[in-house]
Amino acid sequence: MATASGFFSPSVPGLKRRNSPFLGVYRSGFCSYVEISKRVLCSSTTEGAQIYSSGVSPSNSRVPRLVSKGCKLVGCGSAVPELQVSNDDLAKVVETSDEWISARTGIRKRRILSGKESLTSLAIEAAKKALQMAKIEPGDVDLVLLCTSTADDLFGSAPQIQKALGCSKNPLAYDITGACSGFVLGLVSAACHVRGGGFHNVLVIGADALSRYVDWTDRGTCILFGDAAGAVVVQACESEEDGLFGFDLHSDGEGVRHLNASIRYEETNDPLGTNGAISDFPPKRATYSCINMNGKEVFRFAARCVPLSIESALEKAGLSGSSIDWLLLHQANQRIIDAVAARLELPPDRVISNIANYGNTSAASIPLALDEAVRSGKVQPGHIIAASGFGAGLTWGSAIVRWG
Repeated sequence: MATASGFFSPSVPGLKRRNSPFLGVYRSGFCSYVEISKRVLCSSTTEGAQIYSSGVSPSNSRVPRLVSKGCKLVGCGSAVPELQVSNDDLAKVVETSDEWISARTGIRKRRILSGKESLTSLAIEAAKKALQMAKIEPGDVDLVLLCTSTADDLFGSAPQIQKALGCSKNPLAYDITGACSGFVLGLVSAACHVRGGGFHNVLVIGADALSRYVDWTDRGTCILFGDAAGAVVVQACESEEDGLFGFDLHSDGEGVRHLNASIRYEETNDPLGTNGAISDFPPKRATYSCINMNGKEVFRFAARCVPLSIESALEKAGLSGSSIDWLLLHQANQRIIDAVAARLELPPDRVISNIANYGNTSAASIPLALDEAVRSGKVQPGHIIAASGFGAGLTWGSAIVRWG
């Protein structure tokens, strides 16, 4: 089991914080924890951190600089397909009913890609709205992170989104595959790039089209999923304004048996043949299977692990549950959302949920729900949000953030 510990910034007035290991992001790509307040140490090796702590001048060591920047969320946007599929519509193609689906999941309808729509086009639309809210020109974007497990291109779609947005400086753009945890992973990655890499404006997009990998004859899974995209802009700021207080990330590969869409090979005769030269060559054409899920086990996993993850992130941030203005979970199932809220002793009126209208949109669910909550006036600048994603891998993670 792999774990990651969260960082915090002492920027919430009136809150007592303990000295905690701060996240050091190294140029080699590895992270280490060093006892240092308000600053992120950037170095090519852990030896550099030891040199700095020993009192040697940075100019005479291998430590190039100290970054004292924080990061904050300054814009959001979302986009959904035009085609709306209700529970009654599904009842026409699979043995189910609106009552059966809504009672078990809280879902009433979902959006599905159709016609000329693509996941990339949804991601572009969501990104444009986030940039407009943040009042940032595409040319000022330093990095684009696309959190998706269903990209339109095998090699990733982030660069195409960067191009379509008109990011004139050719900033780095890459995909993050983290399934339903993807957006939280992207948010933490963006913070690391800002804190330790000198990036200023990072666009984080969560987008998925799981309808492409659903068995529409399996009522246990086809009722759950929809397609959507959501985006946020993470911007550098002074450490006193920092809006990412703590995080907690985990994965457990043993749980893959409960939720997966594994590779499979087409059973077709290859016209090239083997000529008897090399056994099993050319290889069979590969694709992905439909989503396989053990719903009961996934429910148990989420109800057990997500509250613990949020509590851990709060502890690392030096905050209590009473500090949370909003609970924002991956929209997988309303019963999971209710169970986690009850465990954290949060009333329903402090829980953000839009699963009834969109179903499970994987990496898009958190930014989609956030965007609706912000634009409706529910989430206001300064509000503290406990966000948590969980899903295939198995992976799960939480982040304590402040909006605005």
